[in-house]
Amino acid sequence: MSSRRRRRVQAEENGRKGETLACWYLRLTGWRVLARRLRVHAGELDIVARKGRTVAFVEVKWRNSVAERDRAVDPRRFRRVARAAEGVAGRFLKDRDSAQLDVILLAPWAWPRRLTNVWQPGA
Repeated sequence: MSSRRRRRVQAEENGRKGETLACWYLRLTGWRVLARRLRVHAGELDIVARKGRTVAFVEVKWRNSVAERDRAVDPRRFRRVARAAEGVAGRFLKDRDSAQLDVILLAPWAWPRRLTNVWQPGA
């Protein structure tokens, strides 16, 4: 296996591990996970979770250091996740529910960093 392929496989494994940790983090803070790795035409949603009348579409990023973790998201990625969330919102939102786009950033030996309601359409 080439080194490039090996790095890609490792990144995929880290991503799956990060999503599992993020699901546990959400559950421990009162959220119910509704879906994981939801593929839609516009992209993929890592996690869809609910707490009360709020549905969160959650992007998860795993990086090898805290410094890398804190630079893992950008407006382009937010737009992609927001398009995916808009495509499936009708499947998860009920009357009077609110939706938000959240990010959970993870790195080894560091507490998760959760950013809530990070993207608004048109922003």
